Amino acid sequence: MTRKAALTRARFEERFFGVARWCVIAFLVVITVLPFYYMLLLSLKPIDALLVDPGSLWVSARDLTLDTYRNVLKSSDAGGQGFLGFLANSALVSLGTVALTLVAAVPGAYAVSRLKFFGHRQVSALFLAVYLFPATLLAVPLFVIFARLGLSSSLVGLAVVYVAQTVPVSIYMLKNYLVTIPYSVEEAAALDGCSRLQTLRKVILPLALPSLMATGLYVFMIAWNEFLFALLFLAASPGKWTVSLGLAQLSNGIEVPKTVLMAGSVVLTVPVVLLFFAAERLLTEGLTSGADKS
Repeated sequence: MTRKAALTRARFEERFFGVARWCVIAFLVVITVLPFYYMLLLSLKPIDALLVDPGSLWVSARDLTLDTYRNVLKSSDAGGQGFLGFLANSALVSLGTVALTLVAAVPGAYAVSRLKFFGHRQVSALFLAVYLFPATLLAVPLFVIFARLGLSSSLVGLAVVYVAQTVPVSIYMLKNYLVTIPYSVEEAAALDGCSRLQTLRKVILPLALPSLMATGLYVFMIAWNEFLFALLFLAASPGKWTVSLGLAQLSNGIEVPKTVLMAGSVVLTVPVVLLFFAAERLLTEGLTSGADKS
């Protein structure tokens, strides 16, 4: 009887948690996908259909329009919002930030995780503490410094500011991965005649590829979505605006239809979503290729 009761309870728990799992998944899908779906729907709706029934979650295929996207992507000289130029500026700043951050963070993370020096245990905590400083505390000093250097209205200057923000946390993230790589791998490379720099380039970096991708994606998202420093540095140069700054200015426009604003929001969001899914696939490939080599 006791064994039968235990089996009955086990079956009940299995069925209950099986149903509960799908309920939780469905709930999470609804609260994450529904806002994006509604934003996409509004961007494809004609403005008159939106005014008639703003709460509708469906629109017929014949009523869909791409005029809002043409308006958003068209240059300002042609009467559009110029988001194509904003996308190019954001891509340039974000990719430059990722490259410069990884160039600075990889040697720093390797030194913290591998080299022995006074206070090496406290250095990584110090890097993280620097990252915890609010950006508003650094905004005015950085603006004054870069204004004196002539970089206050420059995409290069903005990328350097982002690098200063992202290097500490990137070092912390990479260090936590590098400490998991066995010392025996480096010792074997040293026996083969590799210098420390060659070991880093030929052995450590290929093994740390998943972590590099994750860190690069994190840095890219920070630079792509950042608004405060973009506003501070580029407000006086509309031709150099990033897409987040352009979207903020678009939302402040009184005569801008909400359908156009939603189209700008989709343009801002889709590249990050696509990059995330691409990086997720590459992360999986990096992990499995490392397992094959081992």
